Amino acid sequence: MNPIIAILKEHNVSDEKVHELFQALTENPMMAMALVQQLGIPPEKLQQLMATVMTQPQLIKEATDELGLDFTKVQQVKDKFNQ
Repeated sequence: MNPIIAILKEHNVSDEKVHELFQALTENPMMAMALVQQLGIPPEKLQQLMATVMTQPQLIKEATDELGLDFTKVQQVKDKFNQ
């Protein structure tokens, strides 16, 4: 299992919420950030999750693949931010 998804599951985030979070990430990353804050993950664990994402960004692609989502949308948003 993807480490990002594993951390979410560790904090009793339902499959539906995990999918909703990554769907938001592929469509609107700012919305995804708001969703993460609503999950009730303790701040220290949220920091750990964010550190994992920042140091291993490929895990986002792996998680979207695992959930059957389209990672190219995430890449398009990233490209827009880099312009």
